[in-house]
Amino acid sequence: MVDLTMLNRWNVDLAKAIEAMGSEAFFRLVFDALRNQVKIAYPQVWLYRKGLPPQLLAEDIPKHAHGEQIDDYVTGAYLDDPMYQTAINNPRSHIYRLSRVTAGKLEESDYFKNYYRFTGTVDEVSFVTRLADGSVVCFSLMRLERQGEFTNEEYDLLYALAETVAATIQSHCHRDDFAVQNLLQPGLDHQIDTAFKSFGSTYVSSREQQVLEMMLRGYSTQASADRLHISLETVRRHRKSIYKKLDVSSQTDLFALFINAMPYLGSAQGGDPLAVYMA
Repeated sequence: MVDLTMLNRWNVDLAKAIEAMGSEAFFRLVFDALRNQVKIAYPQVWLYRKGLPPQLLAEDIPKHAHGEQIDDYVTGAYLDDPMYQTAINNPRSHIYRLSRVTAGKLEESDYFKNYYRFTGTVDEVSFVTRLADGSVVCFSLMRLERQGEFTNEEYDLLYALAETVAATIQSHCHRDDFAVQNLLQPGLDHQIDTAFKSFGSTYVSSREQQVLEMMLRGYSTQASADRLHISLETVRRHRKSIYKKLDVSSQTDLFALFINAMPYLGSAQGGDPLAVYMA
């Protein structure tokens, strides 16, 4: 029988996470939503890309466990991780359980002998979401020795939530901020993003460059202030300084200068294309 109290709790918690899509609070709110359904430990979110070390996107792990759970994992243990291997090799499901992935033979593996047995965890369930660029987000939930392994009923509940969790994660990861910072964007999109981040950096301060990027991306003064967590007056002061330093009198002039500098992005080799253009 459906527990309406738990279902309502999930709906409320998920709604909060959906409202936070694109923000740093998103993964924490999904942690909380799942924690209110099932006992979990050390929730962590990894971005997997073939040929690159995994990137930690979010975690709620006590400091005393960071060495085993994060540092040792990134420095090589991930290569033997059955969850990593499953996620990176075209996963067919949105959820996996470690004991099932290893067919009950986890303790016989090098992964267990060299790494997992030192982590203090005894079970793991991971939500797996493939993104448009081919990378994979692995949202992992652990169980400590004192908690015991996930029961079949708990796994069945998480399995029932998997499609919703995966869709929510995918929507979050395709928001502009996340995609620009983390996804592998080929061609023009990547070049434009590089230009946004580097244009004018030779001539303005680091904080002014952040404001300048907001201006080039089309954000209003108020939106820039909100996103950079500074006052409206501070943004206005930075804008005035940017205009003076770049010798422009309006945002239209600024955009024209930006477009003129774009052909020099390659010559700048990751640096400021405006400096090459002005030279």
